[in-house]
Amino acid sequence: MEKILVSASTGVMNSLLGKLTTLMGQEYTKLKGLRKEVKFITDELSCMNDLLERLADVEQLDPQTRGWRNQVRDMAYDIEDIIDDFMHHDTRNQSANNDGFIRKTIRRLKTLRAKHHIAGQIQEIKNLVHETSERRTRYRLDECILASSHVAIDQRVVALYANSAGLVGLEGPMNALVNLVADEEQLLKVVSIVGFGGLGKTTLAKELYTKLSWKFQSQAFVSVSQKPDITKLLCSLLSQLGGQQPSHKYELHDLINIIRGRLEHKRYFIIIDDIWDVSAWDVIKCALPENNNGSRVIATTRIHKVANECCSNCRQYVFNMEPLGDNDSRRLFFSRTFGSEEASHQRHKELSVDILKKCSGLPLAIISIASLLASEGNKMKSWEHIHKSLCSMSGAGLNLEGMRQILNLSYSNLPRHLKTCLLYLCMYPEDYTIRKSKLIRRWIAEGFIGETNGQDVWEVASSYFNDLVNRSLVEPFYIHNDGSVRSCKVHDMMLDLILCKSAEENFVTAVNNQAGIAGLCEKARRLSLCSFGPDYDIILPGDISLSPTNISLSQLRSLAIRQEVKYMPLLSEFKFLRVLEASIYPSGALKDRKVDLTGLCKLHLLRYLKIRGCSWCELPTQIRGLQHLETFDIDGDSIPSDIVHLPCLSYLRAGRRVGGLPDGISNMKSLRYLWEFDLANNSTGNIKGLGEMTNLRYLKTTNGLSSTCESVLFSSLGKLCHLKHLHVGYDYGFHSFSGLITLSPFLETLHLTSWWFSRVPNWMQGLHNLCKLSLGVQNLFMDDFAILGELPALSDLCLCFRHPEEMVLIHPAAFPVLMSLTLVCSRSSYAYLTFLDGAMPRLERLYLRVWDRWMEGRPDLIACRDRALDIAQRDHGGG
Repeated sequence: MEKILVSASTGVMNSLLGKLTTLMGQEYTKLKGLRKEVKFITDELSCMNDLLERLADVEQLDPQTRGWRNQVRDMAYDIEDIIDDFMHHDTRNQSANNDGFIRKTIRRLKTLRAKHHIAGQIQEIKNLVHETSERRTRYRLDECILASSHVAIDQRVVALYANSAGLVGLEGPMNALVNLVADEEQLLKVVSIVGFGGLGKTTLAKELYTKLSWKFQSQAFVSVSQKPDITKLLCSLLSQLGGQQPSHKYELHDLINIIRGRLEHKRYFIIIDDIWDVSAWDVIKCALPENNNGSRVIATTRIHKVANECCSNCRQYVFNMEPLGDNDSRRLFFSRTFGSEEASHQRHKELSVDILKKCSGLPLAIISIASLLASEGNKMKSWEHIHKSLCSMSGAGLNLEGMRQILNLSYSNLPRHLKTCLLYLCMYPEDYTIRKSKLIRRWIAEGFIGETNGQDVWEVASSYFNDLVNRSLVEPFYIHNDGSVRSCKVHDMMLDLILCKSAEENFVTAVNNQAGIAGLCEKARRLSLCSFGPDYDIILPGDISLSPTNISLSQLRSLAIRQEVKYMPLLSEFKFLRVLEASIYPSGALKDRKVDLTGLCKLHLLRYLKIRGCSWCELPTQIRGLQHLETFDIDGDSIPSDIVHLPCLSYLRAGRRVGGLPDGISNMKSLRYLWEFDLANNSTGNIKGLGEMTNLRYLKTTNGLSSTCESVLFSSLGKLCHLKHLHVGYDYGFHSFSGLITLSPFLETLHLTSWWFSRVPNWMQGLHNLCKLSLGVQNLFMDDFAILGELPALSDLCLCFRHPEEMVLIHPAAFPVLMSLTLVCSRSSYAYLTFLDGAMPRLERLYLRVWDRWMEGRPDLIACRDRALDIAQRDHGGG
């Protein structure tokens, strides 16, 4: 495996060494002695990097060695900052206009002064490196040290999470809870599931929700966590109950009244997951009316006092989660390691006895250890090492500290590149749903991923994500029909561990209160500002006139803000930022004025930009200087016109409010994702230009075109030979289309929600990779279903049709892998469809939608379109 550029164990050393090599080849090394100095620094840092990599495999370091390691990593960051800053100014000077003798003379003087300045800095760096190297020799640190192909998702893991009812040991608790929740009692019933962390409370609640929520008129599943923002929690609850997300900040009592109004006369099913404090429940319960409609509320908690308080007034039940018994523990353990106990060897069975004793029946501990052993295969030496490590833990049973040691064992056995990717997850707050596609883009932007064995960085990063899933270090949250994991969560006990590890490595600094801001380390490189709760306003360093602290954060590489801000720092001060993600919904002093984000255009090293709340922001109009930018994702109403000149941009989400794309869109050869731009407001030239963006993999448009432009559009789409996901849709309605379309044979998703085709087009026969299809046809024939039924990979079909022309028989041989089918037609049209015995053998979800009378014979377009949009967004990282 090739070295990644940035890691938790070596910092930016690999990246720095590459830049020093570049520096040695530049014209300014002709300055006397400079090349020699740079070579000395490079050689010394290379030796230090070798030692850092060896130290990364040592579990326990003495304080002296740990201090040296930390100093070297910080030194590497500082040196890279110096070089990045110099190279940026040097490049800018070289690209300046050549008009006028005076300007040219001034520019030469500045360049000469800059070269002498870097010479001085190189000498300073050399002295620091020399001193650090001498300390290594003086302390004899070397004596302290003891002497990829693509990874696919392990389907055993998918089976554990895709069908939680099949999780060993949950059958009994599930049946008991179903009996409690699904009875005929009409009074409000509250059930508290209480137990130690890792027992599977959330898993059980999720499966119960999946199994029973369809029986209720309103349903929602919300997570509370240790430091909840109750206002945001109630907003999420309201959104799931069918209410619009508030366009302004509601007061708490307003939200409670709105939710109560929505639930007052309905039979509702609400799950409140992970309650840590009675005060949080006291507020939440105010929004849940005690009606007589058979409503049910499930609460999960680790704290018995909270469980009892949740069940203090109405018909309540406290359900105690118990550890798995010996037989269930063995079944779970061996199903994860070998598929079954029968497939294991006798020695494995002998070692498993002591291993399972240490797990004490906790599913999280069993799955963690089993996943670790599964990753080692049948290597008996690895089994014996892990067995010895576990047996060295004090005590016979498993307490909180024991659980941490088990998780730490899984972490310690990770290869270095996976440690880096796992530690980065503490950039996200507790209970956060992490979408795979977004996470991968951030890993790439951070420099964690390098090309390996001919695979591009996206494929390598996807393998890393799958490997974390396979090792059960992250929990699959959304699993698609094809078995791929599209989003995940981090168990709160695992999050605690990686927060501690990340702090030790000074890798990510996660802050959740204002005191944490004041106590920030001056060498913090990645900062995540998680939700503080509704009573806090962040005051960030950066604006000297407003900030209460003189801490400088100018050295930050990554900044994530997920909290309302009182004062926004001057972004131009963060000149070394690679990643910026912010949700800006201002309060306090910013409530009545625009947030100034014009400094974005000066962040010349920026690679990843995501901003939400741009209605409150003043954005730059020119961003041509961001030559390293890879992701541009904002929700504003315009994009800079010079965005077409960014050579590295691979992801562009323009937002529905953006009009046309800027002229010259065909220049964006590196673009792989183009999301949510308005077709109707684009020139014919730009539509033609789409055909020249041959690197596109994902394309989604909104609104439609005049009939004269449709042929231009589809001619362009036919040239996109690598396209995998295509969504072309109106905001309102279908219209007829009869043209010939040629699309990429690699298409996996196709949503054509703007047109009525006369019938299923014959050209679809060639789409052998197509997994998801949304289509509208005027007429439906037997042959049409034959075309669709022969698509070998089709797992999700949404078909709108008006008039079946003949009886349509769906044969057993058709749709071999279809799992979800949505049919939208008139009520009488269903009589023409006959599902023969054995048809669609893998079908799990069937949706039947009828035409609305008020639409006068037109199908329920909104329902169909929204579902298609949801599939596109959910499955392909559209946001």
